[in-house]
Amino acid sequence: MAASRLPPATLTLKQFMRRQQVLMLYRRILRAIQQVSNDSDRKYLKDWAREEFKRNKSATEEDAIRMMITQGTMQLKELEKTLALAKS
Repeated sequence: MAASRLPPATLTLKQFMRRQQVLMLYRRILRAIQQVSNDSDRKYLKDWAREEFKRNKSATEEDAIRMMITQGTMQLKELEKTLALAKS
Protein backbone atom coordinates (compact mmCIF):
# COMPACT_ATOMS: atom_id res chain seq x y z
CA MET A 1 0.00 0.00 0.00
CA ALA A 2 1.37 3.41 -1.00
CA ALA A 3 1.95 6.07 1.61
CA SER A 4 -0.37 9.09 1.58
CA ARG A 5 0.99 12.20 -0.09
CA LEU A 6 -0.92 14.46 2.27
CA PRO A 7 0.92 16.04 5.18
CA PRO A 8 -0.11 14.72 8.61
CA ALA A 9 -1.85 18.01 9.54
CA THR A 10 -4.27 17.90 6.60
CA LEU A 11 -7.91 18.27 7.58
CA THR A 12 -10.54 15.76 6.56
CA LEU A 13 -13.48 17.07 4.56
CA LYS A 14 -15.68 16.99 7.67
CA GLN A 15 -13.10 18.91 9.70
CA PHE A 16 -12.71 21.43 6.89
CA MET A 17 -16.48 21.99 6.74
CA ARG A 18 -16.70 22.46 10.53
CA ARG A 19 -13.80 24.92 10.37
CA GLN A 20 -15.65 26.91 7.73
CA GLN A 21 -18.78 26.95 9.91
CA VAL A 22 -16.78 28.25 12.87
CA LEU A 23 -15.09 30.96 10.81
CA MET A 24 -18.41 32.04 9.31
CA LEU A 25 -19.98 32.23 12.78
CA TYR A 26 -17.02 34.27 14.07
CA ARG A 27 -17.31 36.75 11.19
CA ARG A 28 -21.08 37.06 11.68
CA ILE A 29 -20.60 37.74 15.40
CA LEU A 30 -17.98 40.43 14.72
CA ARG A 31 -20.25 42.07 12.13
CA ALA A 32 -23.12 42.13 14.59
CA ILE A 33 -20.87 43.61 17.28
CA GLN A 34 -19.93 46.45 14.91
CA GLN A 35 -23.55 47.61 15.11
CA VAL A 36 -23.30 48.25 18.87
CA SER A 37 -23.37 52.02 19.33
CA ASN A 38 -21.56 52.31 22.68
CA ASP A 39 -17.78 52.11 22.21
CA SER A 40 -17.03 50.47 25.54
CA ASP A 41 -19.78 47.86 25.02
CA ARG A 42 -18.50 47.16 21.53
CA LYS A 43 -14.95 46.67 22.81
CA TYR A 44 -16.17 44.41 25.64
CA LEU A 45 -18.19 42.24 23.25
CA LYS A 46 -15.36 42.04 20.73
CA ASP A 47 -12.88 41.00 23.43
CA TRP A 48 -15.39 38.47 24.78
CA ALA A 49 -15.92 36.91 21.34
CA ARG A 50 -12.19 36.70 20.63
CA GLU A 51 -11.50 35.14 24.02
CA GLU A 52 -14.26 32.54 23.62
CA PHE A 53 -13.02 31.46 20.21
CA LYS A 54 -9.38 31.39 21.35
CA ARG A 55 -10.31 29.38 24.45
CA ASN A 56 -12.00 26.72 22.34
CA LYS A 57 -9.48 26.74 19.50
CA SER A 58 -7.97 23.41 20.47
CA ALA A 59 -11.29 21.53 20.63
CA THR A 60 -11.22 18.41 18.46
CA GLU A 61 -14.22 16.35 19.53
CA GLU A 62 -16.91 16.54 16.85
CA ASP A 63 -19.89 16.61 19.23
CA ALA A 64 -18.36 19.34 21.38
CA ILE A 65 -17.62 21.48 18.32
CA ARG A 66 -21.19 21.06 17.03
CA MET A 67 -22.55 22.03 20.44
CA MET A 68 -20.33 25.14 20.57
CA ILE A 69 -21.45 26.18 17.07
CA THR A 70 -25.08 25.78 18.13
CA GLN A 71 -24.53 27.82 21.31
CA GLY A 72 -22.66 30.51 19.38
CA THR A 73 -25.47 30.72 16.82
CA MET A 74 -28.05 31.11 19.60
CA GLN A 75 -25.96 33.85 21.24
CA LEU A 76 -25.63 35.60 17.87
CA LYS A 77 -29.41 35.52 17.36
CA GLU A 78 -29.91 36.93 20.86
CA LEU A 79 -27.44 39.74 20.13
CA GLU A 80 -29.19 40.51 16.83
CA LYS A 81 -32.58 40.64 18.58
CA THR A 82 -31.19 42.97 21.25
CA LEU A 83 -29.69 45.26 18.60
CA ALA A 84 -32.98 45.31 16.67
CA LEU A 85 -34.87 46.26 19.84
CA ALA A 86 -32.34 48.98 20.66
CA LYS A 87 -32.80 50.53 17.21
CA SER A 88 -36.60 50.61 17.42
